[in-house]
Amino acid sequence: MNREAELIAAMTPLIADLAEDGNGAVALAGSRGKGRSDAQSDFDFRVYADAYRGPELRQTSSWRRFEEAMRDWQAKGTRMDGIWMRRYAGVQQDLDTWLAGIAVPKNFEWTIWGYHLPTDLSSQQIIADPRGLLAGWKRQLTQYPEALRASVLDQYMDILRYWAKDYHYESKVARRDLVFLVGLTGKLANAILQTVFAFNRAYYPGDGWNLPMAAELERLPPDFLPRMIAILEPGDDPDAWRRQRAQLIRMITDLEALIAA
Repeated sequence: MNREAELIAAMTPLIADLAEDGNGAVALAGSRGKGRSDAQSDFDFRVYADAYRGPELRQTSSWRRFEEAMRDWQAKGTRMDGIWMRRYAGVQQDLDTWLAGIAVPKNFEWTIWGYHLPTDLSSQQIIADPRGLLAGWKRQLTQYPEALRASVLDQYMDILRYWAKDYHYESKVARRDLVFLVGLTGKLANAILQTVFAFNRAYYPGDGWNLPMAAELERLPPDFLPRMIAILEPGDDPDAWRRQRAQLIRMITDLEALIAA
């Protein structure tokens, strides 16, 4: 048994026991759920239940056993990102909203562009699923929802079209307003990635690995990966930001043509 399998086998019953009935559903998310982990990756566990032990979960013996085991694994050099406890009803409600085409990521401190529920549910590795609800959610997401696709394309292409024409962008380049330009670069890069994933009927992968995963998509603007790298690394010469703006506008134009075709 390798180290990952050993960790999962040891932690799963302790995580499941945090549920009020001691039988929570357990999944592994993040880069390991996506099959994209490397030496820097931690373990992002999820647990799902109707309710959790309490009234104060962190005062229970179940929590103390889980926390002690987590500390032991961390002492051995295995990174664990705690545990995210979800309620079945809340997840289902949020999923119904996304499936209806209302793409509203939730904001948390640990994510740059918001938490995308379909990304998490579709990519997580199911470890224990006593009621079959996690597998059911995955089945619902097997085919990318057309209402969601239309909503994402409208939302992010509106952002891209706006900034491609806005005169403030040009004036900020002329002034070399670095904080503004760095922030806008991230905003537009995210909008481009959101657009290409939705256009290809693929779920946005989240903050990590999104550029290499985008490069694997079937339908993209020409030379997508090198062009995106050039946009994200504009250089430090006097003309870098003006060149970057021109590259972004060309990318937006190519995306419009791709979608129209």
